[in-house]
Amino acid sequence: MMGLSIGHIVLFAVVILLIFGTAKLKNFGKDVGGAVKDFKNALNDDKNNDKKE
Repeated sequence: MMGLSIGHIVLFAVVILLIFGTAKLKNFGKDVGGAVKDFKNALNDDKNNDKKE
């Protein structure tokens, strides 16, 4: 069977780093983190609005 071992995961990570570079990955991480934070804030705001009604 084909399974994912630690070696496969490390090789995949190295290839991704070589293709995109660390700067683009860092910016991508910031963008994803900001999107998750905004999503959580929107959910909390929606819950707060429901409680007020």
